[in-house]
Amino acid sequence: MKVGLFIPCYINQLYPQVGIATIELLEKLNVDVGYPSGQTCCGQPMANSGYEYESVGACNNFVDNFKEFDYIVTPSGSCAYHVKKHYNIIPQTTEVTKVRDNVYELCDFILNILKIKDVGAAFPHKIGVHKSCHGLRGLRLGSCSEVVGEKYSYIEELLQEVKGAELTTLSRNDECCGFGGTFAVTEEAISVKMGKDKIQDHLNSGAEVITATDTSCLMHLEGLINRNKQPLKVLHIAEILNSNI
Repeated sequence: MKVGLFIPCYINQLYPQVGIATIELLEKLNVDVGYPSGQTCCGQPMANSGYEYESVGACNNFVDNFKEFDYIVTPSGSCAYHVKKHYNIIPQTTEVTKVRDNVYELCDFILNILKIKDVGAAFPHKIGVHKSCHGLRGLRLGSCSEVVGEKYSYIEELLQEVKGAELTTLSRNDECCGFGGTFAVTEEAISVKMGKDKIQDHLNSGAEVITATDTSCLMHLEGLINRNKQPLKVLHIAEILNSNI
């Protein structure tokens, strides 16, 4: 099994430790990981800002870089969702279809492709899980509170096997953090209020650390936490699953 690693632009620029944790974790799980050096943005920021058709070059470049891999894994639910659901703006060749069908968010890949629950991590802290919107309602990485049916969460299934970890319970466990890409810029006041409400829910639950499958959401929450000097840390799920404290 040949796996290509896609690192989103904001992780590459601002949170490189998340990319490092991701590749280290996959290698611990005996995955043959390749990193195409020609990769760039998947095109999501342009599409989210209303310029989807100007992202065609980025989409084609993504396919060119990852078409030879059996799977493409990324520590970003929103990027995986964008490739899966929005690459219909380019011709649907066999290569494009293959890439779209085989791109996976990290937790989804570990749990449902590798069939691994216990990655051998240890992290003795109280963890609050933030379920990012694209991952939750787009990729179905967990059940939604508004849907009647079986309750599940891929990220929580993996965290439950982490030695010493204790998962906290939120009162509104799948509510948006307010980031929403450029929404945080165009609707700053609403975005900030949503973020503050989310952080307070985690504080009320007793969480010490907030984790998620998307660094973009964590970046938004971390900015508010730091500005308000609140006693919380944020870590991407890859960092926790790669930990052996």
